[in-house]
Amino acid sequence: MSQLRITEICYSIQGESTRAGLPCILVRLTGCPMRCAWCDTPYAFSGGQDFTLDAVLDEVRRHPCRLVEVTGGEPLAQRETRTLITRLHDEGYTVLVETGGGVPIEGLDPRAIVVYDIKCPDSGELGANRWENLSSLKPGIDEIKFVLASRRDYEWALGVVHDRRLAERHAVHFSPVHGMMDPATLAAWILGDGAPVRLQLQLHKILWGPGARGV
Repeated sequence: MSQLRITEICYSIQGESTRAGLPCILVRLTGCPMRCAWCDTPYAFSGGQDFTLDAVLDEVRRHPCRLVEVTGGEPLAQRETRTLITRLHDEGYTVLVETGGGVPIEGLDPRAIVVYDIKCPDSGELGANRWENLSSLKPGIDEIKFVLASRRDYEWALGVVHDRRLAERHAVHFSPVHGMMDPATLAAWILGDGAPVRLQLQLHKILWGPGARGV
């Protein structure tokens, strides 16, 4: 029987992407091949519980919401995640898939909205970026985010945005690492450079604080 290892399923407020602020059901899978220096969900590296796909869907249906985010950890590290995404769509849900990009994304259900996290130098996982994944992102639908811990990260990310013309095809988010970079400083850099990106604050951390689980 097909199963997924799940850390938590909760009804919350979407904290990131262009859908920030909307009620959202988070399905957080367990496990991640990367170890970003600033990771805010290390509790999802291990543990969790085994769920059948039917059990995941039963839990999702309990909540009065039609937006689901499949996240982690790294959700696409588990083979059955792709089947879950398709089944959620077949039931009429809008599905966001937040992936760190260290695993292939081709072959995902085309109805899924990918929020693709490109790893910056200070994450310690720069080498994990699979640049070939960018060709699988859907223009005008899928989104890209960079999590920044320093000026070095900012300049590197801005270079990637310009060199690969990402903002011409996708919403691009620059997010300061909570507690490590002052959001106002990042805002000033974006304004000073006229950067074609969105400043993204992690709304869930503003609401409930860093490290909160089940929200």
